[in-house]
Amino acid sequence: MADITRVLFLRHLSASATSHVVHRRRGRVVHSGQGLAFWFRPLTSTVSEVPVDDRELPLLFHARTADFQDVTVLASVSYRFADPELVATRLDFGIETDLGTWRSDPLDQVSTLLTQLAQQHALDLLASMPLAEAMTGGVAAVRERVGAGLAADERLRDTGIATVGVRVVGVRPEPDVERALQTPARELVQQEADRATYERRAQAVERERTISENELQSRITLATQEEQLVAQEGTNAQRRATEAAAAARIEAQARADADRLASQARADGLRAVGAAEADAEQARMAAYAGAGQGVLLALALRELAGSLPEIGSLTLSPDVLTGALARLAAVPAGPAADADADRGR
Repeated sequence: MADITRVLFLRHLSASATSHVVHRRRGRVVHSGQGLAFWFRPLTSTVSEVPVDDRELPLLFHARTADFQDVTVLASVSYRFADPELVATRLDFGIETDLGTWRSDPLDQVSTLLTQLAQQHALDLLASMPLAEAMTGGVAAVRERVGAGLAADERLRDTGIATVGVRVVGVRPEPDVERALQTPARELVQQEADRATYERRAQAVERERTISENELQSRITLATQEEQLVAQEGTNAQRRATEAAAAARIEAQARADADRLASQARADGLRAVGAAEADAEQARMAAYAGAGQGVLLALALRELAGSLPEIGSLTLSPDVLTGALARLAAVPAGPAADADADRGR
């Protein structure tokens, strides 16, 4: 509000930048403008102060839809006084010259006017809409209808009031109706949630099945590889045994061949030795056949001496010698004697 200073019979007014002051003296406009400061005489002057800043008017009213459902409209209207001098002539914005306050409450009049006009347009619109449509598209529709209706209203234009904007926060039904309307959507959301849960569980089961199949396939692959390994090890062991048996057989055959060859060599050696001994014996017999009796006796004595044990000393008496010589003389001469006899004849 304006600041007024009292000096005797004069008053000094100082207005803010957002206030338009209209000073009239005897019905004529003396001062008119924003943020003015001037002296005036209260006995001959009237001063009106009109705010020129944007004002917000919250709205809350009830309406009924085409299907007889009560709804609550939450909105707000922004307005301003576009023509302050015209507003000062249509509404009482006069101030007390001593205190600087309004003599009445003009902003309440403006609020009541705007509320009634906005409510009228909103009620007309919602009365032609069912509840479902009002819930889905009612906010935008009410905002457009109320904004267009206030902008085209002749009374506001003639009063100097201009609407800056209209905002509709919501169109809400009664709580029980709202809960009933929310139930299908909640059920749908719950169904979607359940479906997502089931799909997630199905995916988990499918993944577990895939993992189990992979594990089983891995076990089958390992078992197959183990079977192949065992078969290969058996084949290798059989091959090693076969090769070892073949080697042992070859070695045994080689040893048998070596033994046979050695036996044959020994037999050949024995035959050769026997043949040589036989030839030697035959040659010796042949030699004995051509020798005389004395020679044979000497050889026999030599053989006998070689067969006797070692004798340190031997004493022969004439009796022993005579008996031995007699026995020797009685021994047949053998083939050599026969040969000598044949040569004597």
